[in-house]
Amino acid sequence: MPTTPQAYRPAATLLDLGPTLWDPVAAADFPDTRLRFRNDRAASQVGLDGLTEAEWVAHFGRFAPLAGTLPQPLALRYHGHQFRQYNPDIGDGRGFTFAQVRDAQGRLLDLGTKGSGQTPYSRFGDGRLTLKGGVREILATEMLEALNVPTSRTLSLIETGEELVRGDEPSPTRAAVMVRMSHGHIRIGTFQRLAYHQDEDGMRALVGYVLRNLYGEESDDPVQLLDRVVDRTATLAARYMAAGFVHGVLNSDNINVTGESFDYGPWRFAPTWDPAFVAAYFDHAGLYAFGRQPEAIHWDVMQLAASLRLIAESDPLIALIEQFGGRYAPRIADALLWRLGVVPRGTAPDRALVQTLERALRATGVGLDRFFFDAFGGRLPESYGEEWAALRDALGPYAPRKERSHPYWQGEPCGMGIEEVEAIWAPIAERDDWSALHAKVAAVRAMGDALA
Repeated sequence: MPTTPQAYRPAATLLDLGPTLWDPVAAADFPDTRLRFRNDRAASQVGLDGLTEAEWVAHFGRFAPLAGTLPQPLALRYHGHQFRQYNPDIGDGRGFTFAQVRDAQGRLLDLGTKGSGQTPYSRFGDGRLTLKGGVREILATEMLEALNVPTSRTLSLIETGEELVRGDEPSPTRAAVMVRMSHGHIRIGTFQRLAYHQDEDGMRALVGYVLRNLYGEESDDPVQLLDRVVDRTATLAARYMAAGFVHGVLNSDNINVTGESFDYGPWRFAPTWDPAFVAAYFDHAGLYAFGRQPEAIHWDVMQLAASLRLIAESDPLIALIEQFGGRYAPRIADALLWRLGVVPRGTAPDRALVQTLERALRATGVGLDRFFFDAFGGRLPESYGEEWAALRDALGPYAPRKERSHPYWQGEPCGMGIEEVEAIWAPIAERDDWSALHAKVAAVRAMGDALA
């Protein structure tokens, strides 16, 4: 297994928790394995970019163990609130944690799958992933990474030669198995399961595991853990909003306790600053609409606090939950100023700018991709008329954090509207032409370089 020797650092910390958290499982035996996407930029950070194509497919399509890490895949156990209804009958139903590695900074990363076959938690599902779903996950993770949202990264997508029947898209459709690289796969729902079973020892062990392995802190204090999660999830909510991103399914089993976004199903990018914009066709009440995402994430973190009451006093947990809004406010200012490409000036002027910005975006209905492209650096073009006067004045004292010297600024804004996602998928479905996907990934990465 050729890797970059100085960078490949295997780990197996999940084994420390014992089978209270996971079940050993086996991957499906796929009829075919055709490599469709290989993220060497991500792989290079953990020493896996040196794999040959055959080795890559063996590890990420057939799931031969990587040296020194988990000896077999582990399906994680968890519960969760799904659209505010508690469900104790879930867990990794079409995925598992395949390996753990550390990057050059020592950060622990999980390699987890989607579409790798049935597990004890599949219920009535086939444990598979559609190829289109895998393509959509590539596009979501690449775009979010470029827009400074903490996100899992799509490491690999391999087509598996199976045909799947789905009720919400043309069937039969092609199948795939995906591998994501994520800063842990411990969810709020993981803690909810332990609270449901009144497992105090398991809860203490999990708190210590997360603080030590995912936060780098030698502690097993549940209040300290909640403090970190409140902080990270407030940041995540703010960056979703600045990116114009709508996750679609912010259930408590989809919220990672490291504050890293993952598991992309019916996601969309909002075309305009429309708080009522919904990504999931089945979200009839708009529970997870664009403008309600901070509220939804806060509600999920409240469920973590409720779970931690098993081993902690209520008052300090409640006090931390009440801080969520106060931590979110400066984070949304930072996130929007980052996307505007200006240097923050301080709490009061930054908040005033954000309020002026949101009013202008809602009143004008301008396209978000167009606006943030034009306004980067803090100077609105003359084509932005009188209705933008208040924002132009508010931006006046702000200095640009980066010049518009990257070639990206000589072209057009790079967006990820649903129409373009469908246009990227169409040639793959019709004639197995992947060129539009590869071109889009390159364009998104160029935008990320321009913004970074």
